[in-house]
Amino acid sequence: MHQSHVVERVTLPQGPTMANDIIGWIGAGKMGGPMSKRLVDAGHRVIVLEPDADNRQLAERSGATLASDLADLARQATVVFSMIPNDRVLGSIVEGDGGLAGLMAPGAVLVEMSTVSPAASKRAAAALAAHDIAYLRAPVSGSTALAANGTLSVMASGPRDAYDRVEPLLATMAAKRFYLGEAEQARYLKLVVNSLVGATSSLLAEALALGLKGDLSLSDMLDVIGQSAVASPLLGYKKDMVVKGDYAPAFTVEQMIKDFDLIMDTARADHVPMSLAALVRQRYEQAFVDGNGQRDFFVLCETDATRPVAQAAE
Repeated sequence: MHQSHVVERVTLPQGPTMANDIIGWIGAGKMGGPMSKRLVDAGHRVIVLEPDADNRQLAERSGATLASDLADLARQATVVFSMIPNDRVLGSIVEGDGGLAGLMAPGAVLVEMSTVSPAASKRAAAALAAHDIAYLRAPVSGSTALAANGTLSVMASGPRDAYDRVEPLLATMAAKRFYLGEAEQARYLKLVVNSLVGATSSLLAEALALGLKGDLSLSDMLDVIGQSAVASPLLGYKKDMVVKGDYAPAFTVEQMIKDFDLIMDTARADHVPMSLAALVRQRYEQAFVDGNGQRDFFVLCETDATRPVAQAAE
């Protein structure tokens, strides 16, 4: 029950999102900040709820207005996006007293774009459905640079009419958009993609270490790999990072550990053997123990053999 919060609940139109709709945004951090700015730059009215003071200042400077709390945001927004860190935060903003399930108006849409577990997402879906609020799962694939450029990929699942309604908004943030089904398909595909992304760094690290023993340079190896059968956009935009040994984070080791925990927990719940993913998870655990938790996850490539000479000598 949500008796402690008095909210006027007015049924909203079910048609396509109009330009004068107010868009709510929860979580304006490294990814959410540039994504919400894309909506502002496209001429939409965006109200942002963000706990970090610096991020709030950046959001306001970009042209968004700030919400004082969830209730304030829910009163104004007809479509709400969220980009949050984990399952716990998803539960806190959706379920229980003061959650969006009890605050948003019937007919409104929550577009949840984070990487969270299918189990937590399913609980959020049930809570929102009980109040006639459409719930679209729309996790993204891509870096902070792609977020700023509006060239992310979105994997979406949920009610088809909700997807059709918000697809023009998604188009401002994502060059590629995939509708996958009515339930948790997008959550599973995001975990599939991230398992491959995380494994790529681990396998590349071992392959480069072998090549260096054969007197190959990192630059030459990555040039050839980038034009081979195993070339990928990921390897392309991580090339300079690996060659220079500069692992300033776009996505940290700690974040990858969190994602692999989601992958392994989901696999266990569904009885899917993932022995290779378990080994990759341990590679990231070792990187964390070695003090690399806040460096980019491609820091796995920084072995003793691949470190720049000056750094290896320290």
